[in-house]
Amino acid sequence: MTTMQKVIISNDVKRELSDILAKYDYDKLALICDTNSRDCCYHNFIGTLKEFEGAGVAAIDAGDENKNLQSLTSIWEKLGSYGMTRNSLIVNLGGGMVTDLGGFAASTFKRGVRFINIPTTLLSMVDASVGGKTGINFNGLKNEIGVFSDADYVILDTVFLKTLDSDNICSGYAEMLKHGLISNEEMWRELIAFDILQPDLDQLRRMVADSVQVKERIVAEDPHEHGIRKALNVGHTVGHAFESFALKRKPVLHGYAVAYGIVCELYLSARKMGFPTDKLHATVRYIKDHYGKMQITCDDYPELLELMTHDKKNTAGTINFTLLADIGDIRINQTATKDEILEALDFYREG
Repeated sequence: MTTMQKVIISNDVKRELSDILAKYDYDKLALICDTNSRDCCYHNFIGTLKEFEGAGVAAIDAGDENKNLQSLTSIWEKLGSYGMTRNSLIVNLGGGMVTDLGGFAASTFKRGVRFINIPTTLLSMVDASVGGKTGINFNGLKNEIGVFSDADYVILDTVFLKTLDSDNICSGYAEMLKHGLISNEEMWRELIAFDILQPDLDQLRRMVADSVQVKERIVAEDPHEHGIRKALNVGHTVGHAFESFALKRKPVLHGYAVAYGIVCELYLSARKMGFPTDKLHATVRYIKDHYGKMQITCDDYPELLELMTHDKKNTAGTINFTLLADIGDIRINQTATKDEILEALDFYREG
């Protein structure tokens, strides 16, 4: 059973983390990060805290392809070598790969060590670090192994976004687009009007807070994804298939795959649920302008369909989608025929 984590929107991550660490009585402290977040974020933002003197640092190679069993084993070994116990504390500092992997490592080591998430990418701020999902990729499939386990705290500070390139900003923004689609028209309109390539960080900080609130509200209602939490899967059934497909060729960032999945699933929403075509085309135009397109052909359709059958939301081999009848009008547990899915892929490919 998970307990709801406390999400803190901060403009001084170092002070915030110091105040939080003072609340604990832990015997050992360890940091889990990747090589990017170690070099760009740990040393520049929190590494000088006195609490980290003598702390263990488990840094793995950056990139989602390293969110695997080998990295997990490496982290477990390092936690053991640091003498970590069930009374220890772990800080995960990095993007979604780190918070997923670090959260899973913390949740399984000694049957569970408390942990804090400090997301350093837009994607992890609005998606991966909030909501209690942890895990690794396995057997060529995204997030195939994992558990639900909440961080005690999640500290969000958009100062880290200054360390990101535009691709990683766009990747996280795709999840914000999804939150707008499942929330309300005002939020959606602001999102598709925002200049993500030249972002106003103050405006973005407020939009991040709004986006996280959408996810928190849904997760609080359905922490283990039995019902309405499936709203958060808009774009993900097809998106995860795109992501796994690309993993074997030229990997794409998670948010880009989700953006491509949104195009396909909004087409299905219009086709099956009556989602307004003007909103479909406005969203697709924004995605096309900012995310480009993955090059696929009709010959790739069978592999993409096969990958969709492995989605964790499926039941008895039936591919499940979360579709929309309108902005905020969510229809979970929807199915589509093979021909309808192929039409959606045609729409994506030819659009």
